[in-house]
Amino acid sequence: MSFRSKFLLVVFSATLALYALVGGWMSINAQQQQNDPGAQLRIFESVLRHIQDDYVDEPDLAKVRAGALRGLAYGLDPYSTYLTPEQVKGFRAGNAGNQPGIGAELSQFASYLYVIAPVKGGPADLAGLQAGDIIEYIDGKATRDISLYDARQLLNGAPGSEAKLRVLRAGTRPFNLSVRRGAVQVPGAQARTEAGRIGIVKVNSLAEGEAADVKQRLQELLKQGAQKIVLDLRSVAGGSLEEGVKVANLFIREGALAQTVGRGNKPLKSYAADPKGAIFDGPTTVLIDRGSAAAAEIVASAFLEHKRGEVVGVKSFGAGAEQQLFTLRGGDGLLLTTVKWASSAGKPFLGEGVKPSVEVKAPELAEAIDPEDLTGNDDDPIAQPNAPAERRDVAPEAASPKQQPEDVQLKKALELLREKDNKQTQSQQRPT
Repeated sequence: MSFRSKFLLVVFSATLALYALVGGWMSINAQQQQNDPGAQLRIFESVLRHIQDDYVDEPDLAKVRAGALRGLAYGLDPYSTYLTPEQVKGFRAGNAGNQPGIGAELSQFASYLYVIAPVKGGPADLAGLQAGDIIEYIDGKATRDISLYDARQLLNGAPGSEAKLRVLRAGTRPFNLSVRRGAVQVPGAQARTEAGRIGIVKVNSLAEGEAADVKQRLQELLKQGAQKIVLDLRSVAGGSLEEGVKVANLFIREGALAQTVGRGNKPLKSYAADPKGAIFDGPTTVLIDRGSAAAAEIVASAFLEHKRGEVVGVKSFGAGAEQQLFTLRGGDGLLLTTVKWASSAGKPFLGEGVKPSVEVKAPELAEAIDPEDLTGNDDDPIAQPNAPAERRDVAPEAASPKQQPEDVQLKKALELLREKDNKQTQSQQRPT
């Protein structure tokens, strides 16, 4: 290689290195500016000045302020929200959950109102709403324009009144669904046995007091001679952190089971197992799906981190947080997430979920909308279905019921427990 070629190569390499260095510095600097409250405040001041000076009409600055605050909270997480003065009064009076709703655990994902799971036997479940559905309209009002808090208020109403929903579901045209509002009676835990002395506990809720019901069902199975347990937490969304800890404690005798974390994932409170609370030490598998969230994720993560047993299914939804109300001068307020629920190792569930140790996708879940496929953009396939909208009064499945598919997730959980028996038998039969 000639001296000229070597010189040009050195210059070219130096230029690339300098470009990369400057580009990296600019990227870091831009990121710092994005997270600099002062820089962001100056942008807001500039926008407000343009509205005051250049908007074609005299602006109503009170409405502008409310809209800005609503947008600020909307950019955080589904559970942080701006509240009007009337909503603040209702929240303080405890009126937020007093009116009957449709019986479904909801969240907001990429601007869509997403059904984590309907409550078994509740109005939404009976009307045909399914986990993974997207509620596009409530009584003609678009849900992509409002907060999760506002959407819940629209779904609440007088007992017996109807909420008219427009639903988006993968694999079918948009359809209309009427759900009659009413009190939701969540069924207790259910128990049954399978051949091979395997007990199955189907949990339907982890709300206050439900852990005692799960304990009772488990004790009944043990009295019947069950030696292995399948704990089914599919479609168990919401619930109480303490109830999740108590259920995990039934199977785990010692160690941390969960914790809460604050800003920067700083540990706030840890929840440890009580040796007196454990009643079963035998082989156990846990079932989760996209409808498992919050308290159910506490149980699943405890099993994984303690290596207590296999967790079978698909990644859970990712929820579990606590909010605090901050009131403002105008009587309005901000309901902000200040605490996240997390595993014993400090992994928050919100937006992350829990990954199973053995992934098994159910056929019906393959047809459901996966929240990770949603972007919130107008060109989302679910936002612009290929087929034209069709007016329906019931969900497609309610109009023409399908044959129930095989429960492949439960089948796998049972196989794993039986394999343990086979391995133990083979180990005992080996010559010493």
